Amino acid sequence: MSDGKTSDAEHDWGPFGRPLFNDPKARALSRVGVVDVGSNSVRLVIFDGAARSPAYFYNEKIMAGLGAGMAETGRLNPEGRVRALSAIHRFVALAQSLGIPPLTAVATAAVREASDGPDFRADVLRETGLKLWVIDGQEEARLSAQGVLLGWPGSYGLVCDIGGSSMELADLFEGRVGRRVTSALGPLKLREMNSKKARRAFIKETVAELFDKMGGETGKRLFLVGGSWRAIARIDMERRGYPLTVLHEYRMTPTRIAKTLKYIEESDLQDLRSRCGISDSRMALVPYAVHVLRAVVVRFKPKDITVSSYGIREGMLYEQMPAELRERDPLIEASRFAEAKDARLPGFGRTLYHFVLPLFGRTSHARKRIIRAACLLHDVSWRAHPDYRHEVVFDNTTRANLGGLKHSERVFLGIALLHRYTNKRDGTRFEPLFELLDPKEQLNAEVLGKAMRLGAMLWIKADEQPGTLKYSAKTNTLELVLKEAAAPLFGEVAQVRLESLASSLGAEASVRVKGARRVRA
Repeated sequence: MSDGKTSDAEHDWGPFGRPLFNDPKARALSRVGVVDVGSNSVRLVIFDGAARSPAYFYNEKIMAGLGAGMAETGRLNPEGRVRALSAIHRFVALAQSLGIPPLTAVATAAVREASDGPDFRADVLRETGLKLWVIDGQEEARLSAQGVLLGWPGSYGLVCDIGGSSMELADLFEGRVGRRVTSALGPLKLREMNSKKARRAFIKETVAELFDKMGGETGKRLFLVGGSWRAIARIDMERRGYPLTVLHEYRMTPTRIAKTLKYIEESDLQDLRSRCGISDSRMALVPYAVHVLRAVVVRFKPKDITVSSYGIREGMLYEQMPAELRERDPLIEASRFAEAKDARLPGFGRTLYHFVLPLFGRTSHARKRIIRAACLLHDVSWRAHPDYRHEVVFDNTTRANLGGLKHSERVFLGIALLHRYTNKRDGTRFEPLFELLDPKEQLNAEVLGKAMRLGAMLWIKADEQPGTLKYSAKTNTLELVLKEAAAPLFGEVAQVRLESLASSLGAEASVRVKGARRVRA
């Protein structure tokens, strides 16, 4: 009988032909480092634990511009080559000093296509001991799509990854990567075309070809991966005055994108760059990426557009995960990890979840997972100063590097955890973010937070329920039924918290010990 595990011999390791992380510690997915040598940037990412939602232990990028001028010379940019090699030297030394297992490095379009790409790889190996694995466009598309799956298991739609010298498309359906294509629509290459008319014609023709190769389907969700897309999304936020400047899972409509692309074309780029915090080298490529995105949106007609901060590097990590780990919810896994590491009573989050759930009736699975995450996270910020815990937890939650969370869900979770530590949220600096939820949803989050605030007063053991909440919207009553062992824990503060929860529900509160008469709170 199979144990459900896949041996190395049975696993498809893609073009690498082996596990990417050979060191035993890395194979255990404890802490692993990836170097991504792209056409425009060279980046080191060290993942701290490849749990279903790994933390970013270290992240550094150098805009080396390896692919600049390649369309004309066919060779890597000389200055970019020096800068890239210098960056890789630093990354290798840094990883060694941090005790990181040997790095895994991949190179994409520039190194793949340049006539001196093999020489550059040889220089890197000789000077740093690091082997660069060159991946083709199809593999680049697959890894990028797998990066999206790291954040959204079970995703469907079209992944569009733009680099410096290429743009890849990949289909996602029910959490699997399907059709993949690559193209020369990278902004570095487009910039080197002298004629604007020829450039626009090339973009239009290439996107039409990609559309046919991808099956000619419209109306899918479009996932945008890559620095140029993120820069455009950041400008969209600035144009709209959007309060939550987290790019991952930021959603846009085709109509809004069209307005933003026009806004970019009509703006002073240096002024825009300064206001949006975009680097000079990145901003220089945005005008070319604008034409590509416009053509993609016009041709593929996506139903909506969302930004993924996860791409090739995260896809490499996803590649190594066993199937049972891939299928787990990244939000819940990250919350469990945080509880185990930081909570005072690890394991109580599960108990608290069952304590608060009766307040939400027949709620959806999507809502239940947010409630579960909130309960797991309800005590991880206890080290913060008591006067500021509510602010710290809201800030951390809404801006954390978490997968599997829409922006509205981030704010819901943030409000719930804010109310874990305070009764009121009026007058805080976060009020603009609250507006991402309608008043009813804000109230639901408040109720969850106040229920957790009450439950946190009733700790017995991590796995032992202190009692149950019984709520009736029809009669506007809220009853707390305590176990006898928990009765001594219900003091004055707990009573105030029960009354505050009842007030948010518009209910009359009562409390009793199991087996005893009901007493009004």
